[in-house]
Amino acid sequence: NLELADKVNLSPTPCARRVKILEDSGVIKQHVTILDPEVLGLSLTAMISVTMDKHTADRFDKFESSVYLLPEVMECYVVTGQDSDFLIKVLVRDMRHYEEFLLRRLTKIEGVSGVHSSFVLRQPINKITLPL
Repeated sequence: NLELADKVNLSPTPCARRVKILEDSGVIKQHVTILDPEVLGLSLTAMISVTMDKHTADRFDKFESSVYLLPEVMECYVVTGQDSDFLIKVLVRDMRHYEEFLLRRLTKIEGVSGVHSSFVLRQPINKITLPL
């Protein structure tokens, strides 16, 4: 709070009050610490397109609740404009970990009828700030 207050030219108490207002209104969703996956041994990132067998709310809800429980899944999007229904971003240690994740967990989720994986070679842009 002291560092933020200094950057926005406020004293700490009014700065803390304004931050609280932003939190209460939902503008600030959460505070996080960003860890380096490489340092923690998670060196392989996969983007996986998932196709479902049925396009029903129930089927999609079950898939979403199932992948939420998989710690390797970092992001999940419902997508349109391509052959898949979901796009998920997965962080794993290596190809062996990926194979175990894919064959023993992801494809076992009811309704998954197909997957297509792409592997990240490098990430030249990784922004966490919004384009405001």
